[in-house]
Amino acid sequence: MREAVPMGDMVGASIELDVTNIAHGGISVARLDGRVIFVTDAIPGERVLARIVDDNKKSFWRADTLAIIDASPHRRDHVWSAASVERDPADRAGGAEFGHIELAHQRELKRQVIADSLSRMAGIQSAVTVEAVGDDDERGGIGWRTRVRLHVDESGRPGPFAARSHRVIPVSDLPLATPELAAIAPLDQLFAGEEHVDVLSPSIGGPRLIIGNQKTSVITETVGFRKFRLADRGFWQVHRDAPATLTAAVQDAIDPDRFDTGAANLDLYGGVGLLAAAVGDRFGSATRITSVESDATATDFASTNLAEWIGARAETGRVERWIAALDASAGTHERSRLAAATIILDPPRSGAGRAVVDALVAALDASAGTHERSRLAAATIILDPPRSGAGRAIVDALGRLAPAQVVYVACDPVAFARDAELMHHAGFELARVRAYDLFPHTHHVEAVGTFIRT
Repeated sequence: MREAVPMGDMVGASIELDVTNIAHGGISVARLDGRVIFVTDAIPGERVLARIVDDNKKSFWRADTLAIIDASPHRRDHVWSAASVERDPADRAGGAEFGHIELAHQRELKRQVIADSLSRMAGIQSAVTVEAVGDDDERGGIGWRTRVRLHVDESGRPGPFAARSHRVIPVSDLPLATPELAAIAPLDQLFAGEEHVDVLSPSIGGPRLIIGNQKTSVITETVGFRKFRLADRGFWQVHRDAPATLTAAVQDAIDPDRFDTGAANLDLYGGVGLLAAAVGDRFGSATRITSVESDATATDFASTNLAEWIGARAETGRVERWIAALDASAGTHERSRLAAATIILDPPRSGAGRAVVDALVAALDASAGTHERSRLAAATIILDPPRSGAGRAIVDALGRLAPAQVVYVACDPVAFARDAELMHHAGFELARVRAYDLFPHTHHVEAVGTFIRT
């Protein structure tokens, strides 16, 4: 038996590895003398020649694939030559770490990551599948990105970062970008003194460049018949079909039997109002929903984008603070309304009397606060947190507010699974989940889950 290799002695060594399974983050798993090796640019089932790049962890090391010894039947020529295994790992462009895998098998690997994360972290067994979006299959999974950031090196050359690095890699093409965006991408120009160049292709107005920190302008995106205004630097879904896909997904994820148009419905991390609009479009213009977003500029646009729904409003605030304040104040709102109220009392000639007045005061006192809590208890909450997930503080507050259902839009399967476990302890169960391949040729995947109060 080979002796265990001490840490710190293997960096730079080339070894053969048998790849066994997939891990989150677009990396595969192999083992060397019982130690886990996370290896890039490999596919489970392959034997590869890899170079150790990090051996400082007791529990695992990291390696980069140098060559394929026994290839998976799911391997294909990389869709982006700049990221191909034929290049030295240090010179491979980042952002297409699954580009060497057949599209259908990419989705299977993403499915495995979602199912494994839910099982390990939340004890949930899921038969989720990862669904194709739009005509991605016909396009071979390319031509979908409507936004690309090119970083600029010291000489002024633009390009993507190398994988897991801040080193700029000059490239000659952007196959994941839409044709309109790719046509104007300034890959052969110099931008001395700038840090980055953003290239975007909005629904209306044609593609454009945003060089460095130039002044923000307003763009318009369309989703079906609806238009959304936003800042050109503001957040918008990257895949050309993602806004429509997530609109339909959220509408489908809401249990109509648990939805109340007059409840205190919320869209947390609401951005410019895309998902709040999805709710309003499904349940009508009188739907009451509040969008909460920390970016004040996005909130201003959300107010405009949601103006036609008489029950909709947008508020600026960090979600964790806003929801904590709501949790703390639920009940005080109704008391404040009573404090400002005028009560008409028209008793008979004998007057109301102490007993009647005392009873009225007692009844109002007992009911104050229950109205607001009941509206929250009937609420549907859309939760679309950043990649890090919602976290314990927000989930615990949701547990105390006890809404009827939470529709969780997740861009990270591990964070989603971690929050699913927290949701269980907060009194919710995952009723259903669907997943969408909004990022072909990358490891990223979007999931939409419905949690109902138990």
